[in-house]
Amino acid sequence: MGTGVNMETKKLYLESIEAAYKDEFSAKVLAIEENKIVLDQTLFYPLGGGQNWDLGTLDGPNGTMDVVEVRGRDSIYHTIEDIFELDVGDEVHGKIDFERRYAHMRMHTAQHLVSGIAYEMFDGVRTVGNQIHTEKSRIDFKPIQFTEEMLFDLQEAVNEQIQQGLEVTDSQMTRDEINSIMPEDRTNMDLLPSFINDLRVITIGDQQDLCPCAGTHVRNISEIKGLEFIGKKSKGKGTQRVSYILKQ
Repeated sequence: MGTGVNMETKKLYLESIEAAYKDEFSAKVLAIEENKIVLDQTLFYPLGGGQNWDLGTLDGPNGTMDVVEVRGRDSIYHTIEDIFELDVGDEVHGKIDFERRYAHMRMHTAQHLVSGIAYEMFDGVRTVGNQIHTEKSRIDFKPIQFTEEMLFDLQEAVNEQIQQGLEVTDSQMTRDEINSIMPEDRTNMDLLPSFINDLRVITIGDQQDLCPCAGTHVRNISEIKGLEFIGKKSKGKGTQRVSYILKQ
C-alpha cells in the first residue's frame, strides 16, 4: 500500500461542457490513504460549490470498488467502501453513476438560471448559498422576502426562458473581464480572495447569465425541461431559502 501525499489530480470534468457527459475514464493510482484513493486524473466530481459528489466504481487489477464519497481540491480523494489489494502505480478504470451526475447537471444549470433571473427581477437580490442534489435543490437569497406571487412570477419567467433553448458554454476569464460584463453582487466576485484572477465561467445564452463556477452543467437549458418551486423558508437576517424540483 502507498501513503497519501499532496498530488494534484487532473479534473477531466472541467475540460469542457461536453466533458460532463462522459462517464468512463482510465487513470493511475497516485496515493492510497486507508480507504481513500488519489488518482492522476478523474471524472468524479468532488463535493464543492454547493454540488454533491459523484458516485460510481473503480475497476482495479483485483476487482471492482464502489466509490461512496469524493472530496478534495487539488488532490481528489475517492473513498472506497471495500478496498481490494491496490498499489500506487496501478491502472484503474472509472465509471460514474451518470443518472446521478446528469441530475446534478440539470439542477446546477437551473440554479444559475434562477439566480440570474431573480437578480434581474428583484432589485439585484444576491444568491448567498445553494445545495445541489438529485431530487430537489435549494437556493438562499438575500435580502428578500418572497411572497407567493413573487415566486410564481419567478417560476413563470424561468420556465419561459427554458423554452428558449439557450446554449450553455464555459470559458476562462480574468476577474476584470468578468466584472466588465456582470455586476460583482451577481457573480459574488467581491467575496473571492483578491489573489484569484483566472476563473472558469459558465455563460447562459448571449450573456443572459454569467457566473464563475467549477460545477457540471448541461449543454442547453432546454434539458432542464421545467422547474417548480416547492417551498420557501426564512433563514433570518433578510435571507430566504427557496427549494425547487425539476420536470422529469
